[in-house]
Amino acid sequence: MSGNKLWSKANTSTAAMVETFTVGRDKDFDILLAEYDVLGSLAHTKMLESVGLLSSEDLEKVQQGLNEILAEIRRGEFVIEKDIEDVHSQVEYLLTQRIGEAGKKIHSGRSRNDQVAVDLKLYMRAQVLAVRDEVSKLFDLLISLSEKYKDKLLPGYTHLQIAMPSSFGLWFGAYAESLIDDLEVLSAAYQVANKNPLGSGAGYGSSFPLDREMTTELLHFRTLNYNSVYAQMSRGKTEKIVAQGLANIAATLSRLAMDCCLYINQNFGFISFPSELTTGSSIMPHKKNPDVFELIRGKCNRIQSTPNELTLLINNLPSGYHRDMQLTKEILFPAIEEIKACVQMTMLMLSNIQIKDGILEDPKYKYLFSVEAVNDLVNKGVSFRDAYKEVGNAIDKGEFQYDYRQLHHTHEGSIGNLSNDRIVAEMQKTLAKFA
Repeated sequence: MSGNKLWSKANTSTAAMVETFTVGRDKDFDILLAEYDVLGSLAHTKMLESVGLLSSEDLEKVQQGLNEILAEIRRGEFVIEKDIEDVHSQVEYLLTQRIGEAGKKIHSGRSRNDQVAVDLKLYMRAQVLAVRDEVSKLFDLLISLSEKYKDKLLPGYTHLQIAMPSSFGLWFGAYAESLIDDLEVLSAAYQVANKNPLGSGAGYGSSFPLDREMTTELLHFRTLNYNSVYAQMSRGKTEKIVAQGLANIAATLSRLAMDCCLYINQNFGFISFPSELTTGSSIMPHKKNPDVFELIRGKCNRIQSTPNELTLLINNLPSGYHRDMQLTKEILFPAIEEIKACVQMTMLMLSNIQIKDGILEDPKYKYLFSVEAVNDLVNKGVSFRDAYKEVGNAIDKGEFQYDYRQLHHTHEGSIGNLSNDRIVAEMQKTLAKFA
């Protein structure tokens, strides 16, 4: 329906094949922007009235109509009709149908380019906060597990070879602290998303006396993208920066999932999970497969490719708007939903984890304590090189023995001093950066 396109002119039409190709999957993702599109229009029309481009009477009608549409969106009743091109057209069409001529005035001083840009910024800002909240919950769980199992010893590995004694407290705490750095990056992405592009028009401003500071305040942006050209250039770039924030979280989850896949393996046997959280085999009745962790690992590895995919999409574009930008939604939006699901599933699994007792009592782990034996000799006055040689000779002769109950680690971040209180304090500082 060419009449329901914001850019349509009389006596023009678009070939069906071209329209199908150019619209693509955009409507599917536009539904997710509907609430933010209306919020942007509520702010924009208040500003239009303040600068004399909309009467107070029209503003009242427009605001009432937009709020009704907003309520429908939040109730899940909003749809983009078949012959309407996008969410912006659908909102304006509904508004005009309901309130008449005043609905046709809401696009003054605005291009579809800055309209979708503000929708995306509002959406990404909200989604970054939603991801932050999920990650914060996972952090709290990891810290609680670290404290609960701080006395349960675990082999530590380098090169996947038995290396030194560790603990479940140290292991859980490591992933908790990793999430702090991940949220540091995500908080930077939040600051980038929290800038207002509205009023930049098609990328070159407007001859209308727009009050961009007003819409910035109304939409609770921290600041605005001042330069109208850059406001459009931030399309794609902002999505990529947000994707980089997601990719770091995904890297942490993928590594944790890999650890769990190893540790549940019978050759390790450090952890287990209730049968309902694992899967069986069609022919091997003994199997308890870690499918959830394998899928978390796979999904998170895909999420880590998202910044690269966005880079390939937007790389080498000249300044100004280009239709390529439409495709950022189908790259980023699913990644956001996937990372939230992966965090939630990680929490579900870890909330039901079962830890094996007495792991290091197995004789095969006795060489974990070779460094402890060397350090004991050094503490008695033997030089490090001589102590290292003495212990090495004992290992070669099969005479090495060590009582793991003699472990005594005291420095910050060690088995005996997890420093979880300090890690929690660091997380609080990082969370405050989202304010």
